[in-house]
Amino acid sequence: MIKIAPSMLSANFATLSEELQSIESAGADLLHIDIMDGHFVPNLTFGAPIVKAIRPYTQLPFDVHLMVTNPGDYVEEFAKIGVEYFTFHQETVPHMHRLIQHIKQCGMKAGVALNPGTPVSLLEDVADFNYVCKSWLWWAIFYSKCY
Repeated sequence: MIKIAPSMLSANFATLSEELQSIESAGADLLHIDIMDGHFVPNLTFGAPIVKAIRPYTQLPFDVHLMVTNPGDYVEEFAKIGVEYFTFHQETVPHMHRLIQHIKQCGMKAGVALNPGTPVSLLEDVADFNYVCKSWLWWAIFYSKCY
């Protein structure tokens, strides 16, 4: 099933509440929110406080894509905010099973993302976890710094 998930990074932050209303009324299925820490990827975006601040302005499910070095540190915080989808990069964790289980225990759906140079075969250990892992994200490019 295809779902439309516009990225919050493309929004006008000066009018963010209006942007969220526009995205919702246009028929989007989810709101994709890229969380970057300036370590795993060179850019720094927003964290949980911004995600929490915008939660009241839309009924869309939140799909957070964590491009951070320690995604497991944020699972419970994003679950408390009401995030529905939590996607992390396979390259950032030694034990995907554990993180997927923790995400699910906190009431969210888990997603795994891969950088272009990461072999898909590294997902074999969790391939049978389709009942737990709800999305797979393959990057077509390496993320670069934006100026």
